[in-house]
Amino acid sequence: MNSEYISPIEQLIDAVISCRYSSAPVAPVLQSMAEEVLSFDCAGKRVVLLGGGTGLSTVVGGNSQLAQWPENPNTGLKQLFPLLDVIVCTTDDGRSTGKLLKQLPMIGIGDIRKLCLSMIVPGRLQETYRIDRHARRDLIGLIHALFNHRFAEDTWDAPQIADPLLAAPEPLRRVCPEPLRKLLHELGDFLAHSSTLPRIAPGGHCLGNLLLTASIFIAADACCERPPSITALRRGIDRIAHAIGAPPGSLHPATAAPGQLVFRYANGVEVHGQSKTSTAQRGFPIERVCIEFYKKPSINAGAIRALRTADLIILAPGSLYTSSIPVLLVPAIADAIRENRHALKILAANFWVEEGETDITHSDKRRGFRVSELLDAYERNITGGRSGLFHCVLSANLDHIPGTILRNYAFEGKRPLYLDRPRVEDMGIIPVEAGISSIEHLKLSGFIHHDPQKFSLAVRTLLYAHSQAPVNLPRPSAHSSEPVFKPAVLRGRHLLCEYWSAVNAALASCVFEPAYLRDTLLELVWKNRDIRPEHVACISGLRVIDARNWDRSTAWDNVLGYFDPQDSCCKIHSQLLADPGRLNSNLLIVLGESILGRYIQDRKLIEPDDECWGSRCFEITLLEPSRRTCLLSPQDLHDYLILARMVAHPHTPGMYKITLNDDDGFIPPGLLFGLMYAWYLDNTYAPVMENEMSVLHLPEKTLIPHQVQEYRRKKALVDFFRTRVFKNGTCGSA
Repeated sequence: MNSEYISPIEQLIDAVISCRYSSAPVAPVLQSMAEEVLSFDCAGKRVVLLGGGTGLSTVVGGNSQLAQWPENPNTGLKQLFPLLDVIVCTTDDGRSTGKLLKQLPMIGIGDIRKLCLSMIVPGRLQETYRIDRHARRDLIGLIHALFNHRFAEDTWDAPQIADPLLAAPEPLRRVCPEPLRKLLHELGDFLAHSSTLPRIAPGGHCLGNLLLTASIFIAADACCERPPSITALRRGIDRIAHAIGAPPGSLHPATAAPGQLVFRYANGVEVHGQSKTSTAQRGFPIERVCIEFYKKPSINAGAIRALRTADLIILAPGSLYTSSIPVLLVPAIADAIRENRHALKILAANFWVEEGETDITHSDKRRGFRVSELLDAYERNITGGRSGLFHCVLSANLDHIPGTILRNYAFEGKRPLYLDRPRVEDMGIIPVEAGISSIEHLKLSGFIHHDPQKFSLAVRTLLYAHSQAPVNLPRPSAHSSEPVFKPAVLRGRHLLCEYWSAVNAALASCVFEPAYLRDTLLELVWKNRDIRPEHVACISGLRVIDARNWDRSTAWDNVLGYFDPQDSCCKIHSQLLADPGRLNSNLLIVLGESILGRYIQDRKLIEPDDECWGSRCFEITLLEPSRRTCLLSPQDLHDYLILARMVAHPHTPGMYKITLNDDDGFIPPGLLFGLMYAWYLDNTYAPVMENEMSVLHLPEKTLIPHQVQEYRRKKALVDFFRTRVFKNGTCGSA
């Protein structure tokens, strides 16, 4: 425990786990209470679990992605609580799910696929196909192999699409019951030959995601031009669930409306997409997360009904800003939790501080989150705050983990999420810490994960204690407040598949030399979906210039790419082809420069003379607005040039200049625009801008007047790119 004080409930949880899993001595009184907990009838208790990611599926029924999962599938919450409903976050956009979102108007289904497996009840599978226990074990192995099969990235065609059974080892294929075989063939035939579904290249896809997609669109019984309804989703999911032994009607997508996450950071940057949070090293904490839906999300009546009638509601361990908070942002879900006044409500905390999400706090950028700061995040992001959402928070006690393992995690930058009891209690939430990590998984893989059995026993103990002495809803504390932002559900511009089509259309007439750079640019745009289709429409092509013909001056920079306003072509040095990371950085810088297009009539650097001793002057004259190819409006261009430290000539329209003393450094406005464009999307693409923008890391009140002026200019520059270049800004509105 990370405190000398151990509460009675924590002692009881440890006793329950010890009684079930070890021969460690337990005090007689605790032994008696533990036995009472273990005999506590959970069969009639209605439980609702919410969240996303691997943590959700693990506590439900074990991590079904692991190779050894079929050896012990009957574990976790599903084993103790047969009346279990799961509400799943649907804003995942990575890997196979992301590929599907490019082609189809649908929600993210990767977590739903994981849950379908983890919710398998072996006895139900045995009843469905009237098989014995030995055949059941092999059938679970077959289902596990099929739904987790992932095609290599370079796979363009595969017989396993039309005949999914081919993805399993031959011995396992023989145990497939005829009804399941028939369903798999139907789904495979739909994927391979349907006239309503676009051809899906299998490369990088998980077969389980493809089968689930086919089942959903068959249930939709319509062309794939609009998202399937919640009814079609339920039918498609339930058909798969029934076929593989999971209880139909128990797995609920949070909503049927496709949407994507929007993150606002403390420095004012606002970007789209879940998968970027762990890769972009922003250096600032996330301040706000929203969901941008394609249309107003309808309420999932089944999920709301389950929440209102539940005896126990658990927010599963998972990523704070990409799984846990988003599922509570879906309309009516948080309200339904609050309306249920009799259920015990548990927040399950993660083991570790998570890079890109909880590694930097608002109060101290040198450390990661504590549990109280998780609760603060719910307060900031959920309309109505955290009031009525949680009675207690369940954290992992890692005291029994060998120091060598924790040290190895520390070397990788992973730190335990610290339970700061006094502040959590001050918030009106009961802190509970228990040994709920898996020793067995630790021995097998060296990694620390939740033990589904121990987690379910801890939950069972909390529910037992609540039945004996019901926990009252916490009163709002001094820390509670209404969120300082507008409601978190936004109206999106388009479906992601429409966005992908629009970007492809914008590049259709462009010339790429070599041709494969088209795919490189497309993937870069998909990863950075704040790039608008009209941005890529600014270019006529992308061309590699051999080193012998590269005549670009390096007087101002070492960027090996530029936008040529004469032919609207992006040109990059051949040296970049051997360095994908640097290639991507330069492509974004050049793409940013192309937005300014052809806007300058003349530019010159005036060296000092006798009348202007020790100073230089950089001067530009703009083209007439009618002759420009600039994507910015005349007013936006003027405002940008002022933010770039240029001064408008008081008597000559279209003339701007900056005076440079001695050897003062200066970034020309075109290059600055490209660097800011790349840095805004992902600061790892333009690390040089980290130095330029470093003043934003300091509180304004600590700066001297000159620094305050620079601080405000940099903040205004970020705001300009957010609102006028990328046209974002709703997520963080006051």
